[in-house]
Amino acid sequence: MPEVFGRRLTACMLFMAWAWLVCPDRAVSQGVSEPSSGEGPRLGVGLDLLVADPVGEFARRVDQAFGLEVAGWVPLDEREFVSLRGEFGFLVYGYETRRVCVGGTCRVQADLETSNHIVSGGLGPELGLSRGRVRLYTHALLGFAYFSTSSSLKDSQEGRAVFTTENFGDGTFCWGVGGGVRVRLSAGRVPVGLNLGARYHRNGVMEYLTEGDIQDNPDGSITLYPNRSEANYLTFRLGVTLGVPLGGHPSEG
Repeated sequence: MPEVFGRRLTACMLFMAWAWLVCPDRAVSQGVSEPSSGEGPRLGVGLDLLVADPVGEFARRVDQAFGLEVAGWVPLDEREFVSLRGEFGFLVYGYETRRVCVGGTCRVQADLETSNHIVSGGLGPELGLSRGRVRLYTHALLGFAYFSTSSSLKDSQEGRAVFTTENFGDGTFCWGVGGGVRVRLSAGRVPVGLNLGARYHRNGVMEYLTEGDIQDNPDGSITLYPNRSEANYLTFRLGVTLGVPLGGHPSEG
């Protein structure tokens, strides 16, 4: 597992260095100019696909996790060197499903689905440097993480949940540090960009369930076998960004 971390982090760093060195020259050759100063700072909004690799004790109990994250950042100065960043993310690190009988008879059956997931969010500063179409950034955040396992009884034909129950949950305050690169793909009033980044999430000691940690007993009750360990992980992200001008259209004349 450490080798995987090293390869991914190295790939991220190499891409950032390549983008920083090459993209400004391409932007000039293609006649793409930076937004004029009259447009002012932009509110950034991003949607990322996440891949999470557990580290330490967490890696011995959980494989990779996958999810989505929505983020936004507001510049605090005209040059957009310092921004305030906020985000909300969702990861699934385990999933299992099986057919069950409903109402004491197998004439009626449904799918019993159990998922292990992490909901997280936070606020913190972001520092960035722009050159041409490329922006390198680093950020830190303080926030929360909630580990939860839920089971749902789903209609096998329509695929909708009929009943949902949270089997186990544990929350904590957390912090994280990370960075990445954003490459502007289009100009205009609301430019579109590509984001590539990585972050370390420090959650500390948590209690959580993994696949197989819920035992169904003959009398209909269940027995839980929660794990207790540090639950830290790395996330790698790929997504799109939008830059929304603040303060409306620049004045004419």
